[in-house]
Amino acid sequence: MKITVVGGGPGGLYFALLTKKARPDWQIEVYEQNRPDDTFGFGVVFSDDTLDEFLSCDPETYEKIRDHFAYWDDIAIHFKGEEIRCGGNGFCGTSRFKLLEILHERCRELDVELIFSEQIDPATLDTRFADSDIILASDGINSAIREHFSDAFQPSITVKSNRFCWMGSTRPMDEFNYFFRETEHGIICAHTYQYQADASTWVFEMDEACWQGHGFEEFDEEGSKVKLAAIFAGELEGHDLLLNRSNWRQFPRIFCENWYHKNIVILGDAKASAHFSIGSGTKLAMECGIALSEAVLAHAENSVEEAFKAYDEARRTPCQIIQHNADVSLAWFEHMNRSWDMDPMQFAMVVMCRAKSITYDNLIVRDAGFVEKVDTAWYERYYRETGIDVRQTRPTPMFTPFKLRDLTIPNRVVMSPMAQYSADAQGNLTDWHFVHYTSHGLGGMGMIYAEMTCPTPDARITMGCPGLWTDDHEAQWKRIVDFIHANSDTRICMQLGHAGRKGSTQLGWEEADHPIANAPDNWPLFSASPIAYFDGISQVPAELDRAGMTRICADFVQATERAARAGFDMLELHCAHGYLLASFLSPLTNRRSDDYGGSVENRLRFPLEVFDAMRAVWPREKPMSVRVSGTDWKEGGLSEEDLFAIANAFRDAGCDLIDVSAGQTVPDQEPVYGRMFQAHLAEAVRNVPKIATMAVGSITEAAQVNTILHTRRADLVALARPHLWDPYFTRRAAASYGAEVGHWPPQYLSGRDQAYREQAKARESAMELQKKARPQRHEKPMAQAAE
Repeated sequence: MKITVVGGGPGGLYFALLTKKARPDWQIEVYEQNRPDDTFGFGVVFSDDTLDEFLSCDPETYEKIRDHFAYWDDIAIHFKGEEIRCGGNGFCGTSRFKLLEILHERCRELDVELIFSEQIDPATLDTRFADSDIILASDGINSAIREHFSDAFQPSITVKSNRFCWMGSTRPMDEFNYFFRETEHGIICAHTYQYQADASTWVFEMDEACWQGHGFEEFDEEGSKVKLAAIFAGELEGHDLLLNRSNWRQFPRIFCENWYHKNIVILGDAKASAHFSIGSGTKLAMECGIALSEAVLAHAENSVEEAFKAYDEARRTPCQIIQHNADVSLAWFEHMNRSWDMDPMQFAMVVMCRAKSITYDNLIVRDAGFVEKVDTAWYERYYRETGIDVRQTRPTPMFTPFKLRDLTIPNRVVMSPMAQYSADAQGNLTDWHFVHYTSHGLGGMGMIYAEMTCPTPDARITMGCPGLWTDDHEAQWKRIVDFIHANSDTRICMQLGHAGRKGSTQLGWEEADHPIANAPDNWPLFSASPIAYFDGISQVPAELDRAGMTRICADFVQATERAARAGFDMLELHCAHGYLLASFLSPLTNRRSDDYGGSVENRLRFPLEVFDAMRAVWPREKPMSVRVSGTDWKEGGLSEEDLFAIANAFRDAGCDLIDVSAGQTVPDQEPVYGRMFQAHLAEAVRNVPKIATMAVGSITEAAQVNTILHTRRADLVALARPHLWDPYFTRRAAASYGAEVGHWPPQYLSGRDQAYREQAKARESAMELQKKARPQRHEKPMAQAAE
């Protein structure tokens, strides 16, 4: 077996040495266009978990790396003159030059052939390396092989907006430092860490306006060095900045849909890039090198394609998770000015949790003292803003009350509106609804949102959707509301909506969003424009005319009056997910040429008319919210500027909270899923228009709730599916944190007492385990490493 590696980066070299170690009879060669002593950049970063993997794969390489790294446990955030530290992080930095030197040395020990100063023309791969069974493209972020075979690899490349450059310094440091500096032109962040005894990496990052304002030039290294040294003179403590191809760049976000083509397989930054703010580019390349080596050793002799498939299967999901975390982190740095008005502890919490992979509970394990300080700052700020004193009880943010108008919601946990598809054909509630809502009402959450309820029969999504157009409907809802109010302190919100072009469909567990199978049961549909949801399958809706708008507005008003009489504490208007009002807001579904189409102001016109009419008859002391889609997950759809305009318009009309969801506007949407995957949209509304928001979308843990609240991504946090299988999610969370809050029915008090006892024991056991764990598994003192 002959393997040719094109590109001598860490990932390709590590693959080569691991494979050669296992199969010394195979011929492996590495071609690198640079000289062996060339390197660009300064340090690279590895986590404890990555070091564990290195140790298990090749102890010899691990020990050599360990002999030359700087280990740190603390991350220090420097913000407005204060330093905030968080420990327990477990990372190391090492010189990129030294890492390549170690990998070169290990390759030579194993008889991997290294060929330097030779550039390979991708067009000649099949002829020049005709005898190679495998060609590994590890030629970096500007991969010539990827571009030559772009039709096969299908790369997507997005150049991000921030400017950054890599420099070094002789300043020593014992921790990873984020130095944030506010300048006359904007905010600059220096990401810094030590990577050897006498050197540290300094990555300077800022937005385009700040970069332009300071007059930086892309290739003026010396000029940039002088300006940055002056700005960060205090942080440099008299030490110089060092240059090494320290040109200004914009980060290219790269991901290849396909990872192999014929006998060519792709690795490292050529395949997928990860933003430096989570220090994972080299880590990603080397871990993928491990997986590729394992796959090749297991399968290549029988089938190279099977080896490549195994590599893809092993690494695609982990790679996407790392890249997603890096994307979220990158996005925060693009908008770090949005958090600039925070107090130092909250800002530090945002920095630590920006990628969403680290949560409140993770930080308790890493550094309980840091979390205690963050909590204290939260309680002090909460007392100043509300006059409610929880500084002694310290219930965690999720168990603090939240007020909208005259309504006080006892905690921040909300049961998201979830269609039950269990009403009868006339829109009447059934026993299912009573059991569903009242049982959850005993679960301790701050508020329950009713599923989307329709003001008329033709407003329904399905024949199983509940209505609010008859006296019977009103009485059925009132029975549920009265039970919840009598037996808990949970509040309940009615959500009213009109399905629009997504109406007259099958139940959610049937063929969702498709027309009712029995054609005579379908009813006529309306939308902003005559565009079917599924082309050729769904009914083409009629374009809603002025008379129809007037009728529908009146329908919402009568349903609002009924919701008020039924005793609901809050009312929400559904303007998301491609339903009628959302179809006006999105440019994908609104193709009108009249006053209700075109600009976002025009697209808002009808939804605002409906909201204004509802607000006029809804009790003044009770709040109203609006659910919106923060993005359509589709090119040409809603932009962030649209989202801000929509939020501002509803706020000015008397809306008290924006419930920020996303998507479901068009069937060919392209969502980016992940934990808390829509929280950034709520965060944007909370921090730019500065309106109270509710976050929703793949939020599954109490730790995530506390993280969202601590980092000002939202004021309320809605959970959907977790509440379906655990109505007592909130009570369970309160017991786990030892937060003795909220009303318990007297029938359940003995269960409450047992829950708190058992959870107290569990916390004590967890603390003992943490004490026994070694916090620094790989550390070797720098003085010893220097020897």
